[in-house]
Amino acid sequence: MTGPERLQKARLYVVTPDRGDELLDLARAALLGGADILQLRHKTLPRGELLALARRLREATTNAGAIFIVNDHVDVALIAGADGVHLGPSDMSIEAARRIVPEGFVIGVSAQSVEGARAAVRAGADYIGSGPAFSTPVKQEKAVIGPAGIAAVTAAVDVPVFAIGGIDESNLSQLTALGIHRACVIRSVSDAPDPEQATARLRAMLTA
Repeated sequence: MTGPERLQKARLYVVTPDRGDELLDLARAALLGGADILQLRHKTLPRGELLALARRLREATTNAGAIFIVNDHVDVALIAGADGVHLGPSDMSIEAARRIVPEGFVIGVSAQSVEGARAAVRAGADYIGSGPAFSTPVKQEKAVIGPAGIAAVTAAVDVPVFAIGGIDESNLSQLTALGIHRACVIRSVSDAPDPEQATARLRAMLTA
């Protein structure tokens, strides 16, 4: 089964925080809790250390049967044997990345609007991260589009759309009530007293 095919079954997407030694333990806890996708996102780690961490997370996600995505860095993703990469607006374009990645390699991007999501899919995106669903300190510069905005994006494209931004156990039902059963989280897992159990509860809430 290819990466894009596996995406169809994915519900909970967990992104790692910019942390040090405990990041690996946190990732393993999220995988034990049932995370379908794990993304390595670390903005400050030197590239050599980022690659070493990516290789360890590749092993952990393989053992858990989860999809492994690297944020921003196509080269790190390829060398580590990741399933895919999430590209930001200042990263390599989707078209350029497609020229160097193998068949079945997953490429995801973020989109706040129907127009942006459709353009990304035309360019070759395999999935969309759409939000913010709710107010979040991580992306304060972005206007909240809310559950209704994400529902519109989901209806407009034929690839998986993961809601992102301020999602936790207190508000996830606002998304599922609109038929949105894919979510991407950071703090609701990384800041939880028990990340494994927090992941398990969120994953259960997303089961269609």
